[in-house]
Amino acid sequence: MLWCCFSVQDIIRANQTIRDGNTIVSSGGHFELGFINPGNSTNRYVGIWYKKISSKTIVWIANRESPLNTTSGLLKLNTKGNLVILNASDHEIWSSNISQFSKNHVVQLLDSGNLVIRDENDNDPEKYLWESFDKPGNSFLPGSKFGWNLETGLERYHSSWISEDDPAPGEYTNHIDRNGFPQLMLRKGSAIHFRAGPWNGVRFSGMPNLKPNPIYKFDFVFNDKELYYHYELVNGSVVMRMILHPLGYIQRWIWIEKLQIWQLYLTVQMDDCDRYALCGPYGTCNINNSPACECLNGFQPKIQQEWDVADWSSGCVRKVKLSCADGEGFVKHSGVKLPDTQRSWFDRNMSLDKCERECLKNCSCSAYSTTDIRGSGSGCLLWYNELIDIREHKENGQDLYVRMAASELAKKKRSKLRFITIPILLAITLMLGICLWVVRKKKKQRTEGITKLYSENDGGNGNDDEDLELPLFDFTTLANATNGFSVNSKLGEGGFGIVYKGMLDDRKEIAVKRLSKDSRQGLKEFKNEVSCIAQLQHRNLVKLLGCSVQEGERMLVYEYMPNKGLDSFIFDEKQSRALDWPTRYSIIKGIARGLLYLHQDSRLRIIHRDLKASNILLDREMNPKISDFGMARICGETETGATNTTRVVGTYGYMSPEYAIDGIFSVKSDVYSFGVLLLEIVSGKRNRNFTHPDHNLNLLGHAWRIYTNGKVLDLVDEPKEPGFFTERKLHEGDSSSSLLQSSSSNYLSVTTMAPR
Repeated sequence: MLWCCFSVQDIIRANQTIRDGNTIVSSGGHFELGFINPGNSTNRYVGIWYKKISSKTIVWIANRESPLNTTSGLLKLNTKGNLVILNASDHEIWSSNISQFSKNHVVQLLDSGNLVIRDENDNDPEKYLWESFDKPGNSFLPGSKFGWNLETGLERYHSSWISEDDPAPGEYTNHIDRNGFPQLMLRKGSAIHFRAGPWNGVRFSGMPNLKPNPIYKFDFVFNDKELYYHYELVNGSVVMRMILHPLGYIQRWIWIEKLQIWQLYLTVQMDDCDRYALCGPYGTCNINNSPACECLNGFQPKIQQEWDVADWSSGCVRKVKLSCADGEGFVKHSGVKLPDTQRSWFDRNMSLDKCERECLKNCSCSAYSTTDIRGSGSGCLLWYNELIDIREHKENGQDLYVRMAASELAKKKRSKLRFITIPILLAITLMLGICLWVVRKKKKQRTEGITKLYSENDGGNGNDDEDLELPLFDFTTLANATNGFSVNSKLGEGGFGIVYKGMLDDRKEIAVKRLSKDSRQGLKEFKNEVSCIAQLQHRNLVKLLGCSVQEGERMLVYEYMPNKGLDSFIFDEKQSRALDWPTRYSIIKGIARGLLYLHQDSRLRIIHRDLKASNILLDREMNPKISDFGMARICGETETGATNTTRVVGTYGYMSPEYAIDGIFSVKSDVYSFGVLLLEIVSGKRNRNFTHPDHNLNLLGHAWRIYTNGKVLDLVDEPKEPGFFTERKLHEGDSSSSLLQSSSSNYLSVTTMAPR
């Protein structure tokens, strides 16, 4: 990227010219204006960038659609008071297009990053003749406005670049849509791509992650003159910006001076439920359910065959149609993102009770809500069409009142009454007996379960006296939690059985590993996992909640990890975009902490023997947890040396050479696997099946090769030669002991590595 050579004052007066190579700098020195060529582009543009940031981040470009192809361009304030860009032939390729003529016009770059044209004797922001904040491009800076001037009809909206090297307008535009009740809406071309919903007095209805914080404050202005969203920084030393990414993500970035990087603060779109109208009319999306889409209460799939194959676009229809008769009313849905408001009506001063009556008076009214959730709520918002693009939020959702037929309301009331009255008498008369029975049953079940678990296949010599303090689940509980082990609840399948997602009666989410009845090989691994992980507690190890040995079944119950395995992120081109370098670094450190605990800090010294990307699970905050201890071995408290085995287990590509070849394993074997995993996390490539046009090395060999060529210092810190980086075929003369020594690099030093 080429930049200017020297700077001039922050003001341009009539007939003054800025040539390619010169710049103007804002009064506080935060921003700079001049000629630039973004990324690897050969085109030249006039733009504004951060002066004090080493990466020269661009925040605004004038001639996005009319680039220069030489370095002979000029930026000039002409005699008519317009700021223009001239090419080598003195032809005007861009202009500020001000119609008001004045001889006293000046151009000034403000320290907010706003380029303005004003009268030289008037500094009033309300009287600026032109400003770059009115044409923001892909960036949203603090102090700028995103929305409408209702008096002039001016709309300030954002449009993405085509790519990171091409600032021409891309596919995505982000607007405050004024149809019906105003809402934030992102489009791809003319199609709605994402909808953040209407402002509810606190935040946009579909942005629960927009919360008060110590870094910036935000507000939404809606009056007769203006309609816009804006934010201001609380601390003047913070550098923050929002951008509309070329791929359509709305992102907020913050500059970390110590690390000299832009760090992702948040992405507005959170998950698949943010895809517009994913569940169709009257459908609602809950990302914690599988499948995510379901119909609102009182509705059913419009085309069941389509829903059966996960096509929810046709949405839902009422079980009982509205007839606009007496007795119709509303069912309250709490904690939701409000539906699309393009065809809505609103009154910001009406009470909620009056709003309900207003909706009932109109046979076309399908739902109502408040416009402002502050306090007890105020304002009235009515829908006159299908309710579309609803999703559920665990926090910061809103109440929606959906109109229902009289018969549906009566059915709901009877159901509530039945649930309340039936158990009361039984609860009073049988409570004491039930409590005593449950206590005795649990005690007996625990004793029988542990005895059965350890007596099978060991000659009847059970370990009854070993108290694992592990809860036992009954088969019925787990069957109900997983909807009868349905296909829709299936998370994955391994060598010893299937893993299901479940939800207990207390709404706690779980993962259930069900051992296949046909797999006798898995019994030993089942016992091994119960023995190992039941006695371990660490934030980077998956938590075993209990097990079940009833009905001829063997099942393990774990805490549920919503982001599944690490492999689903690092090896997937789309998902890997969610893993910025700080996140990858955090994952590496977490795995290292878990491994150190297994090898050194736990009361049992454990060798995992199958550490790989698919055995690293990620929780909701992307914290890594080591899982699958079926192949683990318990060593003595001081035993760290090599042990020989005749049964080599694990996954090729992650096995240390001394283990894969000679069956020798130790804590160093896990460290070797961790090293392979680290390279995979950093590179996003699998060690196994890795290919390169210049050689036949695997990923480890490739990493060592480019290191010796001095090309990976930006990837790892203090790299060491990998223990197994040879060509695909191992030569007979290779020494296992030397390879063992190479694979023993300490994982504590590895955890300090971070991409530059």
